[in-house]
Amino acid sequence: MTSMEAESAATILCTSTQTRFNIGTPNSRELDIEGLNITVTSGSKPGAKGKNKAKSEGTEILNNAKLRLKAGQRYALLGRNGTGKSTLLKAVAEKLIPGIPEETRVVILQQTDVEDSNTDERPSSYTTDNSGPTVLEEVIERTTAKYEIQREIEVLSRGVDGSDSFGALRSFRKIHHDRLQKELFLKDKDARLRSGARGMQARKVLIAMEKKVAEFQTQYEQKEEDISPETLAKETSEAVDMLSELQLQVKPSKLADVESKAKKILTGLGFVESRMVQTVSSLSGGWRMRTALATVLLQETDILILDEPTNFLDLLGIIWLQRHLSTIAESADPPTLILVSHDRDFISLCTDLLIIKDKELTYFHGDLPMYESSRAEKKAYLTKMEEAKDKQKEHIQQTIQRNIREGKAKDDQNKIRQAKSRQKKLDDRWGMEVSAKGGRFKLNRDLPGYHYTSRDDIEIPQEEKPVSLSLPDPPELRFPGSLISLEKVSFRYPKDPKTKTVLQDVNLSIGMGDRIGILGLNGSGKSTLIKLLVEEMRPTTGILTKHSRLKLGYYAQHAVEELQKIGRADPDLTALNLLMREAEGELDEGEVRRLLGSLGLPGRLASDVPVRRLSGGQLVRLEVARILWRRPHCLILDEVTTHLDYETVSAFREALREWKGAVVLVSHDRWFMRGVVEGLGEDEDEASDEEEVDRGGTTKLTRRLVYRLRAGQMNVLEGGVHGFEDSMEKRVRKMENFSHT
Repeated sequence: MTSMEAESAATILCTSTQTRFNIGTPNSRELDIEGLNITVTSGSKPGAKGKNKAKSEGTEILNNAKLRLKAGQRYALLGRNGTGKSTLLKAVAEKLIPGIPEETRVVILQQTDVEDSNTDERPSSYTTDNSGPTVLEEVIERTTAKYEIQREIEVLSRGVDGSDSFGALRSFRKIHHDRLQKELFLKDKDARLRSGARGMQARKVLIAMEKKVAEFQTQYEQKEEDISPETLAKETSEAVDMLSELQLQVKPSKLADVESKAKKILTGLGFVESRMVQTVSSLSGGWRMRTALATVLLQETDILILDEPTNFLDLLGIIWLQRHLSTIAESADPPTLILVSHDRDFISLCTDLLIIKDKELTYFHGDLPMYESSRAEKKAYLTKMEEAKDKQKEHIQQTIQRNIREGKAKDDQNKIRQAKSRQKKLDDRWGMEVSAKGGRFKLNRDLPGYHYTSRDDIEIPQEEKPVSLSLPDPPELRFPGSLISLEKVSFRYPKDPKTKTVLQDVNLSIGMGDRIGILGLNGSGKSTLIKLLVEEMRPTTGILTKHSRLKLGYYAQHAVEELQKIGRADPDLTALNLLMREAEGELDEGEVRRLLGSLGLPGRLASDVPVRRLSGGQLVRLEVARILWRRPHCLILDEVTTHLDYETVSAFREALREWKGAVVLVSHDRWFMRGVVEGLGEDEDEASDEEEVDRGGTTKLTRRLVYRLRAGQMNVLEGGVHGFEDSMEKRVRKMENFSHT
């Protein structure tokens, strides 16, 4: 058995064990890796020596884990924020893990920091940079290397078709030289990424490559008079052959097929024809991420990794992507999929769960509801069995003690010896008939060694402390009235009078305890409506009124990016420092710590870890804390679940369902919307009817309304979230039927 290591220059150190059985001809779509250890390091200090110092300063992600992926299966990677999901995916994508075959094709969509203040609703005239490739060109180029091939064709054509007898040779050597330089760059990068046995091998390959490049450099700089006629004829012929091969690769029929597929994927992700021909540099961050997703989906691969692909998609795009991935899975030789998403409905397309917890990887064949149900049933069964065994043991112990007392009272030595014998059997062999996992006990499996005197108790799975979010109750308003009211409100951007009206005649009333959901596709006006509600913009026409004592809490769609900017501007700023600074004496340190702790930022995480080093999910919690310390009456939440793990999403859903204030929610997460706004429970079989008693003693039900924004018009959705989902399903089917025709 050998141990190999690899270290990313960015901070990832991976080790694993391999046996000689792993070194055969592996299936490039499967992974079977034992003893996997992953550590994220912060870099070595001056004077530190190698990996030992890095390990001492690193954060351990996995310890002696098993990474096993079956070809063609679809895995949902689950784990709480900060457990290392993105790190594991990066290690797989960059093949830093020993045991991943070099020939395995891995394509990854990673979470990217997007710093963009523009909304998707602003017209394209707001963009200024129009340089670089268009969206369609970018997707095709990254998939086919079309422009690089065309460049080589142009170089060769000039040499082959020109009158210079040495032109073809020089063109051929020019292309060969450029290709060697690119290969040298990749080999150098590979050598720097790896250490240990794999690093040594990579450096050997690099040295051989450097020698090869140096040898060809002499040939490349050779003067014409030193080139023999035989060499000239040979390389001229090779240039003609290379030109023919390259021309086949950009054959119009082949490129047309790639372009057709690219357009189909881009359309599914929300691109209209006019946006496909926009330059990538002119797009907002959300549309750039969709361009990257299209590029990933178009490529042929063995392992497809998608890290939060739905973050910038509306529900139409999410449903299209869900169906597209399911269609890929039904193909003859589908890639293995690893998916990270906080959207419970979206990950239902996965066949298996891959759970990262306590520095280990565990697996479950089935979906998330099945896993949660199975885990609860297993815990209940083992708990019941343990209680029964404890009760039985207690009864036997009482019987033994009673027999000893009676034996001593009657001086019955036989009874005393019998009781002591039973006590010895109880101490030495109790529980031998049941294994620690609750099954039938087997000596050779469940009691290794010959010197054990008793078996451990039944092992009941120790659950992590459940995620629990506590939202402070809002203060009294003192007199009744709507919190926010919109009457025939319309809006258009004043700087561009040619743009159409974004919102038209919107009527909305938000009262204490109301749950308002806003659904709509990107560009329908959701962000504009939110900015009107929080008074970042003013209506063009109509009336917007607010309760005079209203305290409003607003979670913006780009809140995480804004916190990242704050963290970079002040590298030592912690969550505790930030809230203490913003509270300005209204809260003491203990109150701030309790608030942060209730939202999942306890102890040293709040006081010692800089904001710039917090994960996306932890930044969401921090932003929620910045909102809640003011005890708002109304929460306006714009895509608040982005970056959160599924357990925190579940806890937040439950907390908002029971909160006494009003909630206005914009979200593409169907499960979250159904729970918060429609009041559905975990099993989603029925909504609860929360009651509230007003100051006059009158009981009223919480108002639950789901609105749809479309073309600036806002109307109540009678079918609620399910109705909107059904309409999007129909649109996706129409898109698919149209693309087939």
